[in-house]
Amino acid sequence: MHSVNQTVSAADDITALDALDLSAAIHAKKFSCQEVMRAYLDRINEVNGRFNAIVALQDEDDLMAQATSADAQLAAGQSQGWLHGIPQAPKDLALTKGIRTTRGSTLFVDLVPAEDSLIVERAREAGAIIIGKTNTPEFGLGSHTYNPVYGATGNACNEKLSAGGSSGGGAVALALNLLPVADGSDMMGSLRNPAAFNGIYGFRPSAGRVPLVPGVDQFVQQLGIEGPMARTPQNCARLLATQAGYSVRAPLSLAGDGSEFLPLADYQPKNSKPLAGKRIGWMGDFNGYLPMQDGVLDRCAVALKQLESLGAIVEPVAPNFDPAVLWQTWLVLRSGLQGGTLGPLIEDPAKRAVVKEAVVWEAQNARESSSADFFQASAARTSFYLSVVEMFDSFDFLMLPTAQVFPFDVALDWPKEIGDKKMDTYHRWMEVVLTPTMSGLPAMNLPVAASVNDGKATDMTGVQLIGKPQGDVAVLQASIDFHIGTSK
Repeated sequence: MHSVNQTVSAADDITALDALDLSAAIHAKKFSCQEVMRAYLDRINEVNGRFNAIVALQDEDDLMAQATSADAQLAAGQSQGWLHGIPQAPKDLALTKGIRTTRGSTLFVDLVPAEDSLIVERAREAGAIIIGKTNTPEFGLGSHTYNPVYGATGNACNEKLSAGGSSGGGAVALALNLLPVADGSDMMGSLRNPAAFNGIYGFRPSAGRVPLVPGVDQFVQQLGIEGPMARTPQNCARLLATQAGYSVRAPLSLAGDGSEFLPLADYQPKNSKPLAGKRIGWMGDFNGYLPMQDGVLDRCAVALKQLESLGAIVEPVAPNFDPAVLWQTWLVLRSGLQGGTLGPLIEDPAKRAVVKEAVVWEAQNARESSSADFFQASAARTSFYLSVVEMFDSFDFLMLPTAQVFPFDVALDWPKEIGDKKMDTYHRWMEVVLTPTMSGLPAMNLPVAASVNDGKATDMTGVQLIGKPQGDVAVLQASIDFHIGTSK
């Protein structure tokens, strides 16, 4: 556990603390859980109105009562875990017992679940106090956080720009010190894209690392992943240790209990070149296949130079797979999975009329595909996975930009073009994230700060550090090396 090395005297001091230092301070009784809760509620009341990151905020008196109870437990020598008394707000796709879970849809505006999703259950078991939810797009579709229930979430540096998505509320809450750590989920960059847009770390774990429970299907759905976001990769690792671990309710979940990530919370590089000898294959824009907004690759080059300064050997490499085939494979698999759950919801014309166009589009695509199409796409995905794994014969990590555009106008539903190339779907502008998604490999967004610190977020971006199969620990450790090395 981290040592307490800060003097805390005001709400802003508390909310600015690293989550591990916050936990240490609570357990050392440097301040109470009531003080922590009050500080976070004050910060939310002061800031959240502009950015709309936290939604479904719970009654303050009730939250303070929960904090009082947490203090009583500590006074009796009892701690639930490292999150004891620490506020959390799960993404509004995750079920929260007794707290409204809308999925950003008017169809579920009155849904109050009777159970928690597993990641919420595990956070509560570690002592977290659930204060509300974080905003997400309708049904999590699209990498831009807006919906008809709560509205849009603005970028942490500039509320007039997109926060990314679909874990946009969580990313903004972290960047603005409204939460110390946050959960999220990722099918098409939803942990990585908002992390890049808001200057934080978002980690997509290996497939099966964090059981997605409850789930209607536990055998076919292998694209959507839940995981951690934080202001540091150390905090990501600690939260992942809580989220990860086999569940009998998820038969394809990976063995273990998450404890393998605990040492990373206190990991420190041994020298100034902690990545010495590590080879990173930079795939860039796939030899011009991916359109990129002017300046994105230039900003990514900053991160590449930082990695080289830490000893890494960064080499350009062409993908050994056809990205156009990968995209078509993705369309079939995603629509099959999304359409399977969304299709029945919109059979009623009245319901169909109130959901966004992307919901109907995914459902229609699913209806137009056959089971043979789905099988062939799954086979193509297998071939793609084997091609990517082969690249690790020459590299320790692979790397791509996290996004193809910079944060855009929050009022825009999605970018319709990049340069002179038209985007033909609502998510085509995020095609760059498919390599980790379709391969099931672990990937971390390494944030690249804006070129001019003017608070405008006009060129916030990041790069994806992609690890070997089940190489979560290695990706997290390299991310810590990067974070510490670039913070000096």
